[in-house]
Amino acid sequence: MRIGRFTFFDIGGEKDYFDEKQNLQYLERIVRKCYMPTNRLILDLISETSGAFKVNFSITGTLLEQLEKHFPNVIESFDEMLASNCMELFCETYYHSLSFLISEEEFSEQVKMHREKIKEVFNVKPRVFRNTEAVYSNDIAKTISKLGFKAAITEGCEKILGWRSPNYLYKAKDVPLLLLLRNYRLSDDVAFRFSEPSWKEYPLTADKYAYWIASTPGDCINIFMDYETFGEHQWPETGIFEFLRALPKEIAKHEHLEFALASEIVRKLKPKDELSVPMFVSWADIDRDLSAWLENKMQRHAFDELKSLEAHVKKSKKKELIHNWRLLQTSDHFYYMCTKWFADGDVHKYFNPYETPYEAYINYMNVLNDLKARVGKG
Repeated sequence: MRIGRFTFFDIGGEKDYFDEKQNLQYLERIVRKCYMPTNRLILDLISETSGAFKVNFSITGTLLEQLEKHFPNVIESFDEMLASNCMELFCETYYHSLSFLISEEEFSEQVKMHREKIKEVFNVKPRVFRNTEAVYSNDIAKTISKLGFKAAITEGCEKILGWRSPNYLYKAKDVPLLLLLRNYRLSDDVAFRFSEPSWKEYPLTADKYAYWIASTPGDCINIFMDYETFGEHQWPETGIFEFLRALPKEIAKHEHLEFALASEIVRKLKPKDELSVPMFVSWADIDRDLSAWLENKMQRHAFDELKSLEAHVKKSKKKELIHNWRLLQTSDHFYYMCTKWFADGDVHKYFNPYETPYEAYINYMNVLNDLKARVGKG
């Protein structure tokens, strides 16, 4: 939910924070280019493979709200996938937020909200947790274990694995929580490198990719990426849909390979080792930490100000005020203030409505100051 243009002179007025028109335009484009064609293709693949092809999705509460309102046909196609028993939904924070950094209480509330939303929309209870941008640590493990989850997804990066491989099931430190680690190299081969002509493996074909997977040692290979990879980040002209269509057939040529839902992996495999993750890790950028959102002074100041409002906002008991405060927690707002990769034309800029990170910060702080005023009025 992108913030609209909000100037200093709008503070104290009654102006809406979020640009409904722009948000709907972006959503319509993604539904048309990615969600509907890819959902239809996945449904075809499930049917053609007699249920051998399987996928997992993590869908935020805020996206579900927008789809229910504007594109219920997308919800219906996800429902159809669920009915096939070849698709599984993960739980996450309702607002795709950095809420664990605000408070354990706020994080838990958002996770419960998301679990209830998934139950309300799809009538299923998610068993596996995927935090916003795969952010994870030992402390997060303790909280999500308390919330009743048996497994979680995070990044299979060297800083937590050392010499070990991401292609096994692991156990979290001190709690009965199992960890599925993303194989970031194989995931990013599709998500980022698929249409890059300078890549030495270009073009990536389904048979080549299936061979790489078949040649990779381990018990499970977790391929996880933005869904917008299909049709949006990688346009149809790149051959991304043909790649996906051919992949199950190529995987089937290797007898030791099969697709699996995350809950099936957790049920079938034994953990290889215990992983201790004292620091925060994520799947963002090459640093795999929180720096994409909280590295520079603008990001930290904006987040600290947002965090300081928790008690005041909740004390107001005003639903719209609390909802807006939570929408302002969405990680993308802080992404747009990122300066460390801004010159590289990378993923930070893809859906970014701002010309510069400084403009993003000023706009965000104007909204936050208005929210402060509204809390004061409350």
